[in-house]
Amino acid sequence: MSWASGSIDVMRVSVVGLGYVGLTVAAVLASKGFRVTGIDVDRERVSAVSSGRCPIHEPGLDRLVRRSVSKGTLAATTDYGAVRETSVTFVTVGTPSNPDGSIDLRYVREACRSIGEALRGKSDSHLVVVKSTVVPGTTGKVVVPTLESSSGKRVGEGLFVCVNPEFLREGSAVRDMLEPDRIVLGDAGDGSSDLLLELYGRLYRRRMSPVLKTNYVNAELIKYANNVFLAARVSLINEFANLCQLIPGADVKVVAEGLGLDERIGPHFLRAGIGFGGSCFPKDIRAIVALSRELGHDPRITRAVYEVNELQPSVVVRTAEELLGDLRGKRVAVLGLAFKPNTDDVRESPALKLVRLFAERGSEVRAYDPAAGENARRELGDTAEVVGSVEECLEGADLCVLATEWGQFRSLRPEDFASLMREPALIDGRRVYDPKEFSGKVRFRAIGLGPADG
Repeated sequence: MSWASGSIDVMRVSVVGLGYVGLTVAAVLASKGFRVTGIDVDRERVSAVSSGRCPIHEPGLDRLVRRSVSKGTLAATTDYGAVRETSVTFVTVGTPSNPDGSIDLRYVREACRSIGEALRGKSDSHLVVVKSTVVPGTTGKVVVPTLESSSGKRVGEGLFVCVNPEFLREGSAVRDMLEPDRIVLGDAGDGSSDLLLELYGRLYRRRMSPVLKTNYVNAELIKYANNVFLAARVSLINEFANLCQLIPGADVKVVAEGLGLDERIGPHFLRAGIGFGGSCFPKDIRAIVALSRELGHDPRITRAVYEVNELQPSVVVRTAEELLGDLRGKRVAVLGLAFKPNTDDVRESPALKLVRLFAERGSEVRAYDPAAGENARRELGDTAEVVGSVEECLEGADLCVLATEWGQFRSLRPEDFASLMREPALIDGRRVYDPKEFSGKVRFRAIGLGPADG
């Protein structure tokens, strides 16, 4: 490893891709004094960031963007030429699914080709950090060759590449970037990880998290293994929730609490509900299944994690039919459309699947979400009426389903449902309401709650 003498300035950073991950990385670094340029092909997104506006809903991110742009530490552009003015480039572009579930690497290839072209002829050394979620082998077989061919440089000789998977959670991404529980670094044995650690040393100073250094492939695998394990916990507790609904007196919340007290298991990701969604879990499971099959391996448990999740919204519909009978012509209110609270992201949201299932059964669906309404409206079209308030959503409804556990919904009381709905019936799809309080005042069901004893 050898940086050109005096040529490295880890305080000058470019971030390619200004989605949830990229914009969070860029804004957090900029807020800590790094000079950051965000690069994106979406002109509207670049324009928003350049004017100090956050184009996505993420708690705390809007403030960081506004302050950093105002201070001049954060800028945004569509021009990859900005890469030349930096020493470290984070690649944070999306890696969506192909129709067969495999990973679509077109954005990674395009980003790496453009980065390489920008670096052609640059005399100073440069570090490229792969933060996009890519299947094992991608960095070595796709990223490195693309960068080398487009830049005219050789990795390890003025051009360095490191894999640094992200573990940011939507809704708490800023906090996760500021206080990561670990830092995973993968390189080709050329010391690229140490170069990135110099940057993180400036960012975290004495609060450095545990660091794991490995090769490209293991770093790529860790990200997928992490998400599959967490998703498996969700699907497992949902399987027990579905069993609990058939057993008088059973309650999956109590079961989960008992599980969480086992120090070998812990309490995290043991909340039963209508399933997981978002831009990571479903996509990453599909990708690892596709990769496994390509290699001649059948990932049976991983497949089951996905299959259980895909079926979970139908549990809510069956429960609704138990309450109301034929759903045709019934007005159903769905509270929550984002895949989780504190985000406007509706990608793979189980709430949207739920809306579609009710519509297929002939129900009239109204839905409300504090942040994701516009995004959901684009996805749902005329499948449901997306309204602007809880009251408008509940008015005249025969059934309400709580689909996303926003704080605004937690504060609702039985009287709120009873006063607005036609025949108040409620299905708690996220287990936020007290069954004892609600059962006597509305027709109440909840995921993982068995029939009353006797």
